[in-house]
Amino acid sequence: MSKTLIIGASGQIGKLTTKLLLERQHPVVALVRDKSKLDDLNSDYLTIVEQDLENDFSDALHGCDHIIFAAGSGGNTGADKTLLIDLWAATKAINYAKEHAAKHFTMVSSIGADDPDAIQSDLKPYLVAKHMADRHLINSGLNYTIVRPGSLTNESASKLISTERPKDRDKAIISRENVAHVLFTIATEQGSNRCIFEVFDGDKPIKAAIK
Repeated sequence: MSKTLIIGASGQIGKLTTKLLLERQHPVVALVRDKSKLDDLNSDYLTIVEQDLENDFSDALHGCDHIIFAAGSGGNTGADKTLLIDLWAATKAINYAKEHAAKHFTMVSSIGADDPDAIQSDLKPYLVAKHMADRHLINSGLNYTIVRPGSLTNESASKLISTERPKDRDKAIISRENVAHVLFTIATEQGSNRCIFEVFDGDKPIKAAIK
């Protein structure tokens, strides 16, 4: 069975995805800065690697077929952490994935990362970082999927999504649990290579929506 590395496994989406994979007895390597944040996870299929993404974390990719980059600097950090995590750490992860001949790389990006100039807000540095990381992945030669969620909510998973951006901005939302189910599907189906899509809460089953 293939092994999945989740970078940022203690974040909300990363941890939800980790749980989904472990529940299906899928081997997971969880890369976190503080392993105590995963103390509530107990599985023979889980390996925890404690490492700071600002340092060299290449060893964590050893033996992993699928890489999920779900790390983020967080909304309460400055532009420096956005640069170091959302851009530089993501870029390093892509380079490490090439060195380890990973079969697939999934990037959790963001709506708006396709054209950061179209959005004038405090989020622009974050979107620029995501845009550049996405471009690096596209040009890497790796098989990849770039997932760009809408605004995130804490609603329960409906497991129904849309990849078409709603005309009403207020409806351009998706629950974190739905994003996790999308990432789980990509990791286990291995069917979406070199594709980019936005995801929102919708009315289609996940497999059908991202096929």
